[in-house]
Amino acid sequence: MSREILLLVDALAREKNVPKDVVFGALESALATATKKLFAEEDVDIRVSVDRETGEYDAYRRWQVVPDEAGLQEPGHHVILSDAREQIADIEVDEHIEELLPRQDLTTGRRFAQDTKQVILQKIRDAEREQVLNDFLARGDQIVSGAIKRMDKGDAIIEIGKVEARLPRSETIPKENLRIGDRVRAFVQKIDRLARGPQVILSRTSPEFLMKLFEFEVPEIEQGLLVIKSAARDPGVRAKIAVWTNDRRIDPIGTCVGMRGSRVQAVTNELAGERVDIVLWSDDPAQFVIGALAPANVSSIVVDEDKHAMDVVVDEDNLAIAIGRSGQNVRLASELTGWQINIMTAEESAQKQEGEQATIRAGFVEKLDVDEEVANILIGEGFSTLEEIAYVPVNELLEIEAFDEDTVEELRTRARNALLTEAIKREENLEQAEKDLLDLDGMDADLAARLAENSIRTRDDLGELAVDELVEMTGIDEERAKTLIMAARAHWFADEAQ
Repeated sequence: MSREILLLVDALAREKNVPKDVVFGALESALATATKKLFAEEDVDIRVSVDRETGEYDAYRRWQVVPDEAGLQEPGHHVILSDAREQIADIEVDEHIEELLPRQDLTTGRRFAQDTKQVILQKIRDAEREQVLNDFLARGDQIVSGAIKRMDKGDAIIEIGKVEARLPRSETIPKENLRIGDRVRAFVQKIDRLARGPQVILSRTSPEFLMKLFEFEVPEIEQGLLVIKSAARDPGVRAKIAVWTNDRRIDPIGTCVGMRGSRVQAVTNELAGERVDIVLWSDDPAQFVIGALAPANVSSIVVDEDKHAMDVVVDEDNLAIAIGRSGQNVRLASELTGWQINIMTAEESAQKQEGEQATIRAGFVEKLDVDEEVANILIGEGFSTLEEIAYVPVNELLEIEAFDEDTVEELRTRARNALLTEAIKREENLEQAEKDLLDLDGMDADLAARLAENSIRTRDDLGELAVDELVEMTGIDEERAKTLIMAARAHWFADEAQ
């Protein structure tokens, strides 16, 4: 029978024009499936090895090694490490123990022939599909063009040479009405090797598609004379791109606009009329944000490095322009620059600053044991934290006309004592926090201490909080609060699944 196996493999490899190893692999899968049927009452893991020279084959039952603490979740497939090491001393977790099974001729019978044929044909189809995909990837195309072959649950299936690509409905520009036969250009967003259908996933809404379209239209980008630093889109409506060059002879914005707007118009036409604002990139974040908010005129900016946010002040006439319809302009500017942008009027800015100063003033009055007049002098000189008072060079405090040397020394001593008291209290709170809370991803000692101060001492305590409660309690941003709460709740879902 071994000779017949070799002849079968050779014939199929020639007929289907695939490597012999693909046919051997399919044959081993079919033999493994047939062997499993001998264990009618038990779910087992079988490996079959066919000798490529003789055609002889051996079947092995095998067990994967798992840690002792994991236990035997699937006894037919797993063995714990301590038991495995009684047989093989140096075996490790995730390796396999195998038991050679008695040889049986499983290659006879109509059922086996049918099963083998199906497995081999599927393996061959998979191999051909993989080869076509690899050929496509080797070309390195990031933007592709093809005709819509069919529609599948709202998604467009696009034929690109020998490859079928999927353009999900969520990745099409809202205004577009795509039909079978239409030619479509799109960005290769990802390759989904687990998909049963087309594995190339396309997008017409991604910022990368916009950037690549400009690269096609503007030769200076391909030549490296001009760089698109970032892009943000409201697909089909409006977009912003940030451009930069270190060549003073080139006008970045004018180069992208083109003669009489020809270059930017070509991109707009491809994107169903999407209006594109071209912004000059700057390594100064405030200047970058000012450019990104155009055409609105900015009066002033307050930068908060810790929160990676900016308060942008505009006059009443520019407020609607800065925000844009449904907040579109400020949202795109925020995505483009990577900064959270808060648009406000001068009056709103003054109110916010007064509120922040009131908080700082109250802190100085309480922790430094001074009156409001002294606190206001400190605030007026730009001091906002106890650390600044305690540790800035003493000369900076001595420059304040209202303070003499003794006053400065007393303020520094009180500030240091207050910080020491806070540190001791923080350590005491930290000792109350349980280890499971401290070990959470994204948790740090300072945050854990603040949580413990509010009686949040375990991951279950944290998991029961709402996002807005955690933000209000600790002052962290909403995204971090959401991530921490989900991490704290993760073990609940794991326990339920188990």
